[in-house]
Amino acid sequence: MTLHLAVALDGTGWHPAAWREQRARPDELFTARYWADLVAEAESGLLDYVTIEDALALQSPSPTSHDDRTDQVRGRLDAVLIASRVAPLTRHIGLVPTATVSHTEPFHVSKAIATLDHVSSGRAGWRAQVSPPLANAHFGRRAPIAFTELPGSTPGRPLLRPDDFADAFAEAEDFVTAARLLWDSWEDDAEIRDAATERFVDRDKLHYIDFHGRWFSVRGPSIVPRPPQGQPVVAVLAHATVPYRLGAASADLVHVTPRDADDARAIVAEVRDLQRAAGREDETVHIIGDVVVLLGATTAEAEDRRARLDGRSDVAFESDAPVFTGTAAELAELLLALAETGLTGFRLRPAVLPDDLEAITRDLVPELRRRGAFRDAYAADTLRGLLGLPRPANRFATTTEGAAR
Repeated sequence: MTLHLAVALDGTGWHPAAWREQRARPDELFTARYWADLVAEAESGLLDYVTIEDALALQSPSPTSHDDRTDQVRGRLDAVLIASRVAPLTRHIGLVPTATVSHTEPFHVSKAIATLDHVSSGRAGWRAQVSPPLANAHFGRRAPIAFTELPGSTPGRPLLRPDDFADAFAEAEDFVTAARLLWDSWEDDAEIRDAATERFVDRDKLHYIDFHGRWFSVRGPSIVPRPPQGQPVVAVLAHATVPYRLGAASADLVHVTPRDADDARAIVAEVRDLQRAAGREDETVHIIGDVVVLLGATTAEAEDRRARLDGRSDVAFESDAPVFTGTAAELAELLLALAETGLTGFRLRPAVLPDDLEAITRDLVPELRRRGAFRDAYAADTLRGLLGLPRPANRFATTTEGAAR
């Protein structure tokens, strides 16, 4: 069994007190060097990809309102721009920034991710995210989808009225569909670049996509030639049936947050059923388990670290994903056990950067390698290649006989 392994980068780490740790670099958080160093460390561990968090609102424990805390990290750089800056400094690792599908347009996001795929030579992905309701106040172009937080919500696990997020994720599905069409709107050989004949492009190989949905009408074609991967990798984070359906219908990677093996088994079964219902049973869709990790040389050391961090934030840390506290060997055991449920890999969220990222690359990865569960070298030059995903044919291209491919 060989696992796919990724890390999720967010600020100074996923624990809200991470920025106060000795090796944290809060004064460099908004610099290119900070992010370049983190991604270089991830690549040194031969990880499949990194994701970079983003949002159109300041960080908050609630999706519907801001808090007044000043002792936690607030503020971000644009994730797509971070990935584009880091791309020339890396060679193998996939770069998967978050870009919202709320308050944006498919044309803008699709060309940004296509550009990232070009500048990274085929290592781009995109985590398509529905914006939290608290971002609505920043935009007035159109009426936003409203959300109502229900009683019983906890930090990291909000309970929202089902009809509200059903509309939001239906909009997301339309958004991803339009973006994928735009990536195909240039055929692979549309660029001629022949100075002798004064022809730079074959206009017959640029296509209108004429997408008309409930939320978007997009004519196309894109202004960016087809990405090197054909279709950059699309990822979603899902916690329930509605977002599972989005992932099963539209994504290549579905990040999920199972609490234990039984939960993981049930989630995998549901996503696979939804994948079949979407007519994608013959396609590879990876189901990736998310785990927040807080590691130590011993279990006691890891628990002491967590207690210190929790003490600094005056509240026990919780997340939408399970929080693992222990050694790299114990984490390896957990991941291998969870992989038996049908999960094809894991996205680990370091509680503290760079500490837990280095524990992943320097302790966990060798431990998995000793167990025959992780690679010894990069074996592909593109993110699709690393994930075992074929390069898809262009849906608009035709063969020389004129039949649709």
